[in-house]
Amino acid sequence: MEQAKPRPDLPDRLSIDPRSPHHVAAVFEHDVGIRFNGKEREDVEEYCISEGWIRVPAGKTVDRRGQPLMIKLKGKVEAFYKE
Repeated sequence: MEQAKPRPDLPDRLSIDPRSPHHVAAVFEHDVGIRFNGKEREDVEEYCISEGWIRVPAGKTVDRRGQPLMIKLKGKVEAFYKE
């Protein structure tokens, strides 16, 4: 049988953008889920558990470089590994 890789601890702040200083590639080798105010969200680009916010795209709006515009939502944030 194949041994599963040990999962690294989820950081307090994490971003899916590889250009961000808060991007941790080892975490993304596993499926990460975000629960925001009790509901699971699939569109989270960045989160911070201690400050209680997530960043999500603002619809289909993009900036001049083609990156989606982000809005910050505040509330209770929980990060977890999906099975």
